[in-house]
Amino acid sequence: MPTRNELLSASRKELATLMQSGHPIAPGALDETEYRGTSLGLPAWVERLTWKTFRKTFHRDPATGALRGWNVRLLQRGRGGRAEPILRGGVPVTFGHYVVVEERPVEDGPGLLLHYGLGKNGRLDPVRLLRDPLVALEAGSAELLLGFTYLEAGPVRIGTPSFFTLEREGPLTYRPPV
Repeated sequence: MPTRNELLSASRKELATLMQSGHPIAPGALDETEYRGTSLGLPAWVERLTWKTFRKTFHRDPATGALRGWNVRLLQRGRGGRAEPILRGGVPVTFGHYVVVEERPVEDGPGLLLHYGLGKNGRLDPVRLLRDPLVALEAGSAELLLGFTYLEAGPVRIGTPSFFTLEREGPLTYRPPV
């Protein structure tokens, strides 16, 4: 299994190979967890405009049984330690809600799919077009995950240069109102 540092310096081609050779993720392994995400493969100027690190969460909805999640904006303070969320009105800033889908296109690899079109995003929010295939880098472990992002508009899929890692931080600490 590659280390975090190896992933940070990997080329897009190497990351794509790791996605295809990744391992399935048991959806239950993600229930009620938070992961620290790190963007990979984006040009530095894009990272300066957006972010390098973020949090992805996973929550099993007791009403529907669906595994859903959202992104949390983090203060960009470098590496190490548990990342701090950006707060607005005393609560973490969340965005990009998704539903975890087990059935996905075979070209996405053996893992799960984070489907933003099924999340509770605004009807006109362009984030609804995002899809994130996600694989485990070690068989049977959900500690370090690798994903990438593409846009889906009807039958058209548009790749992005964006890969990301997810490293388990711990149990879910905040659930935004739906």
